[in-house]
Amino acid sequence: MYKRKIDYRWSYRDANTKEYTHCYHTYPAMMIPQVARSLMSEYRPIGRFELLFDPYMGSGTSLVEASLLGIHSVGTDLNPLARLMAKAKTTHYNEIEIKRTFSIIQSELVFYSDDRVENRCFEHITNYPFWYSEESLLKLSYLSQLIEEQQNNLDFFKIALSEVVREVSFTRNNEFKRFKMSKEKVESFKPDVFRLFEEKVTRNMNGLNQYNSVPFRAISEIFGFDTSDGIPTDILPDGSVDMIVTSPPYGDSRTTVAYGQFSRWANEWFGYENAQNLDNILMGGKKYDLELFATCTIRAELDDIKNIDIKRYYEVVSFLNDYWLSIQNVAQTLRVGGVVCYVVGNRTVKGVQIPLDYFTAEMFEKCGFKHQITIVREIPNKRMPAKTSPTNKSGKKVNTMSHEYLVIMEKVQIL
Repeated sequence: MYKRKIDYRWSYRDANTKEYTHCYHTYPAMMIPQVARSLMSEYRPIGRFELLFDPYMGSGTSLVEASLLGIHSVGTDLNPLARLMAKAKTTHYNEIEIKRTFSIIQSELVFYSDDRVENRCFEHITNYPFWYSEESLLKLSYLSQLIEEQQNNLDFFKIALSEVVREVSFTRNNEFKRFKMSKEKVESFKPDVFRLFEEKVTRNMNGLNQYNSVPFRAISEIFGFDTSDGIPTDILPDGSVDMIVTSPPYGDSRTTVAYGQFSRWANEWFGYENAQNLDNILMGGKKYDLELFATCTIRAELDDIKNIDIKRYYEVVSFLNDYWLSIQNVAQTLRVGGVVCYVVGNRTVKGVQIPLDYFTAEMFEKCGFKHQITIVREIPNKRMPAKTSPTNKSGKKVNTMSHEYLVIMEKVQIL
């Protein structure tokens, strides 16, 4: 079996996870920068290290860390909000221009009144009267209006607005899924929309200043292709990548970490594609009725789940099928001698824990890779719910994982 090593150095319990542009925006199950940074330092490939690829980039942590080292990077994600975040976090905006634009926006906020809001149609927001007060909607619209009027550095200000869009809604705090706060809290909830926006921008400007202080100016390219379907060779030719540092989903978005529901606030607000059905196109969203992979490492676990709940078995298989297809495509991009670092979590389904780290190593071995080591780390800082609701039924919750597994593989041959 694949060797695991418990190493408490990797817990980073007291680390500042909001350095540089990592402070820009919250996101579910973000890989903390210290993990990505240490992987690139301690497991960098021998010889050339010029290009890093993150096939499930999320908020762009690995891309930012590569940029800080002067290493070019390519990232992809199906979530439009993730792409917005990654693009903003890896861009070296001109700070003087940012400050000038921010001053203009702030000066206009002073003169706000309802009649200055141009776009008062919110039909693209699902059930908007249920989730927002009219006052918040109008102020959010006014902020959007002011940002669009500036025309420059739009993503920098949209990333701040994105957080505000969610925080001023009636969703419950510390939830990734869309649950409305109680009636009593709704009645007393009076968010200061403009102040929140100014706080986010100010925080992000501080992060940008720190990011711009680093002398390197590596290129980060952001894409939206699905690695389960294939990887465009005009973007990443076979054998062009030196290292992969990534944290793939631990399971389908609907029952594991609710990326789609968390992102829906911003994706709907900005009119991004697939805002309402994102979970259906993410890994595991497409349903299969057979296994496309052959596994020894998790055979017993799959059989146990199948005997307990056939429907949940097929949901797990659907995710693993997409994951296996993705691994095959990702493997093609690595050069011989290239290193893959997958940070995974071992979720529990129907009381059965699935060792995704074993499955990951096993699938990469089928693609010409050799397992180096799997590091086991605590997750004291990772922003995940302490409990999750896999059935989406109120009160039906289970504990989520408390450890991550850093699977380190090296490509030794081309198959």
